[in-house]
Amino acid sequence: MNGKELLKTYAARFGVDFLFVKFVLVGIVNTIFGYLAYAFFVFVGCGDFTAPLFSTICGVLFNFKTIGRLVFGNTSNRLIFKFFAVYLFTYALTVVLLKIFAFAGLENRYISGALILAPMALISFFLNKNFVFKTEK
Repeated sequence: MNGKELLKTYAARFGVDFLFVKFVLVGIVNTIFGYLAYAFFVFVGCGDFTAPLFSTICGVLFNFKTIGRLVFGNTSNRLIFKFFAVYLFTYALTVVLLKIFAFAGLENRYISGALILAPMALISFFLNKNFVFKTEK
């Protein structure tokens, strides 16, 4: 049994959509990439606006290919604009959340960035599945 079949078996056993399992696994790689990019830009002195902006741009390019190909089996470059719109939305939400955390007294931007990873991943999956890579049934 190969890795894909094993994942399908476990997903079915636990009643989880295999597409979601793939998204989570690819999302782990994408999240690590995105957070490392964010941390790098914070480290080099970027602020609350530019650090998430630059890391989001890097993430969009990396994630478009990994999510499209590995999760949704779609390699169409025509979807990049929809994909970018999803990330523009999540970027704006990220900036707002970082400002809210800072206003609430959580000024450590590394921790603030880490705290919003899971909610951003859930929002991203929903929008990618239903807006960017939506398939007709």
